[in-house]
Amino acid sequence: MSSNGKPNPQPPAAAAATNGAGAGGPPKMYQRPIYRPQGPPKGRRGGGGRSSCRFSCCCCFFWAVLVILLLALVAAVAGGAFYLLYRPHRPAFTLSVARVNKLSLSSSATAPALTDSIDFTLTAKNPNKKLVYLYDDFTVTAATAANAVPLGEATVPGFSHEANNITVIKATVSASALGVDPTAASSDIKKSGSFAITLDLETKAGVKVGGLRTKKLGIQVHCDGIKVAAPAPAPTKTKKGVKLTVAKAPAKAPDVVEAPSPSTAVDDATPTPPAATTVARVCQVRIRVKIWKWTF
Repeated sequence: MSSNGKPNPQPPAAAAATNGAGAGGPPKMYQRPIYRPQGPPKGRRGGGGRSSCRFSCCCCFFWAVLVILLLALVAAVAGGAFYLLYRPHRPAFTLSVARVNKLSLSSSATAPALTDSIDFTLTAKNPNKKLVYLYDDFTVTAATAANAVPLGEATVPGFSHEANNITVIKATVSASALGVDPTAASSDIKKSGSFAITLDLETKAGVKVGGLRTKKLGIQVHCDGIKVAAPAPAPTKTKKGVKLTVAKAPAKAPDVVEAPSPSTAVDDATPTPPAATTVARVCQVRIRVKIWKWTF
């Protein structure tokens, strides 16, 4: 009972116990409900989403590999059919003549300058019966074989190389006051005697089969082991002067002197033509494929 005369309210548990006791039954205890967390729905589970994502990635990878294999198989079948039908062969280039017309190297020890002119003659053969090669302009460069001292460059117009055809290519590689390395030039370039040089031709070539034309690829024609000699210097002119001969007179006229008519002989020597090196060097034909920034 409170101080103001009113009875104090009982707690719910006590009231329930009192009511239960008054009803004649045992007292009841209050039990808190047990919390049981529920998982997310089956369609929204994290594990299920990851599994489906992995499955789709595997499917995409499988189909990509399958498509690549099918394309490779189709390309192989097409290439085999093309080879059996046309029997393609690479063009053949042969260097036949190399002639040094001019060769001059200044005697400067620090910065020598090279002036030269070299003629080259090559034969290009297309051994195919149905394929036509289409060449762009050729860039021709020459250099010494030992230390790759540049000897100049030239340009040859491109042409259409018909089937079973042999075409003669002529080029003159020249340089005018070209700065070269003094050590390499003095050891490689011989003003007398022969020395070895290399020749390179760079171009792009495509194939024509009937009305079909392929994309042009870069090719390089490399010729090495070429022996050339510097042109022989022109001999100096020699001039023979007047020569008088005195003949003895007969005994009856001892005071008579015969002077034959003077004869003047002039030997005008003509310059010696430059020596031509006749060779039969089979050049290598290399395909130059450019992938991004690199050329193979």
